[in-house]
Amino acid sequence: MADAIQPGGVESENHPWKIRLVDHPPRFESAFFRAAKRVAKKILGEMADEDLPYGPRPAGAEHWEMHHGGSLWVKGARGWRMYRARVGIEWSMQFCADPAKVDRLRQDAAELVDAFPLTVPALAELGYEEAEDLLRAPVKDADGVEAWTDSLFNACVPLSHGHHQAILPKVPPGEHHYPWPVKAADYIRFDDFQLWVTLPDGTHGAVAPVDRRGSGDGHVRLAFVPEGSEAADTLAEAQELGKMAVLPPSSPVALEAFARQNGPGRGTASGPPAG
Repeated sequence: MADAIQPGGVESENHPWKIRLVDHPPRFESAFFRAAKRVAKKILGEMADEDLPYGPRPAGAEHWEMHHGGSLWVKGARGWRMYRARVGIEWSMQFCADPAKVDRLRQDAAELVDAFPLTVPALAELGYEEAEDLLRAPVKDADGVEAWTDSLFNACVPLSHGHHQAILPKVPPGEHHYPWPVKAADYIRFDDFQLWVTLPDGTHGAVAPVDRRGSGDGHVRLAFVPEGSEAADTLAEAQELGKMAVLPPSSPVALEAFARQNGPGRGTASGPPAG
């Protein structure tokens, strides 16, 4: 029987593991995805800037990146809107997707679209005549999973490259690399609040205020730190105990988070916003 690990002791394993870096299989765009992207860009061309779901319009239509994030497009009396599905199916994840579970997503989408009866005829006018079949045909096998994964109702969340794939310290960071409960704040935060900050050890994470705007409280709560950060264990312990990991108003992190609200030269993030 192996000796028990004592506090402060060292734990090791006798079986090293290896990871190989190999080339991707050729990534191709299916006919389903090409059709979905074409109609999504037509829809985006009809939308006013203020109605776009995630940030400003890129410089040109070719700069939109389509994220497989569960894109439920519908048309109502005020025009096009996009809702998010319960889950989105990333392209590579289709190969572990259970058709029965994907079919539940199809049923959800069909119920939503049925509440917006202008949708299917409008999509047909834009050349996406397959919408009706996608919504009505049960997903039973891998072919059905592929068709749904690359359809307008999954594959066309329109994002800039940054919001889609960027990695900190690039701003904004992308949905592929950061937890959605934190990344989602990029789309609803005040423009002058810096969500993504540099931590004392040089890694990058995310913070949130601990009280409403105008409260004068400059403390910030750690919302995300990368694995390997010196703050990672502290954040994990706080979550385990049901507590918050909070940095003081005088910390460089809090000062960075509130810098655009408070202006330069202040030694604390507490107090009313400048101006």
